[in-house]
Amino acid sequence: MKEKYLNLFTDYGFKRLFGEEDSKENLIAFLNTLLPQKHQIQALNFTHNEKLGATQLDRRAVFDLNCTSPSGEHFIVEIQKAKQKFFKDRSVYYASFPIQQQAERGNDWDFELDAVYTIGILDFEFDEDKSAGNKDVVHTVQLKNQHNQVFYDKCMFIYLTMPNFTKTEDELDTDQDKWLFLFKNLHKLHDIPRRLQQQIFLRIFEKASIAKFTPVERQTYEASLKYYRDMKNVIDTHVEEAEIRGEERGIEKGIGIGIEKGREEGGLEKALEIATNLLDVLDNQTIALKTGLSVDQIQALRK
Repeated sequence: MKEKYLNLFTDYGFKRLFGEEDSKENLIAFLNTLLPQKHQIQALNFTHNEKLGATQLDRRAVFDLNCTSPSGEHFIVEIQKAKQKFFKDRSVYYASFPIQQQAERGNDWDFELDAVYTIGILDFEFDEDKSAGNKDVVHTVQLKNQHNQVFYDKCMFIYLTMPNFTKTEDELDTDQDKWLFLFKNLHKLHDIPRRLQQQIFLRIFEKASIAKFTPVERQTYEASLKYYRDMKNVIDTHVEEAEIRGEERGIEKGIGIGIEKGREEGGLEKALEIATNLLDVLDNQTIALKTGLSVDQIQALRK
């Protein structure tokens, strides 16, 4: 592999550096650059919940955290490494689980909820932001009334639009800048930047070094990286073609065009490869229709 460090947009890379027990310190430092002062994290625990995610891939890319502030207040942070297909729907859907699960406290529960923060890490831009020329990196979304007043402050969505982050190493002024730079550029780096020579980041580079992976870890990472690249290439390439043609539904139509081309050029093997990459995005019937495979073949790929 040409890269020295892993790609944080892959499921494996994201989970390795932020989703394991020995990664808690990394995660706390990163999240505290995004959360309000009243809900800075002092301690957290991972919630292992199989209800999260309709597929195995979703469960790898979404996890939630039970957090405690320095004042002893409890709150929940859910991390979503976002997929482009129906992202907003997915985001709201997954956020509903940590809200509903608070009802499991017992019969004497009085419906008082802990705050829930949903943090989505996006490697794409929303179409509406593109058309409006919105180049914000951090988007904070809350439930408000017609007077733009916050109606409910215990549910907040924080989205990081990583393509909009363009700061160079010399422009990294805050800890948040440093984390966003690391997230976007870790896999492109060959040396540790001068402004990231802090202990917290040195540990990140140590754990992200591909040369130190075991053979099994390397194989798992390469599979995750291939999935990420294949899926991103299918979407990015054909969204661009769709935009040139002025089609409104670029993503869905672009995927369809890519499937048709792949089926024509690569036969059964290519159709199976494309179908595998789209299991997380489309249903069995749609994949079968577009690739020429049977529904049974598609179902077999899911096992």
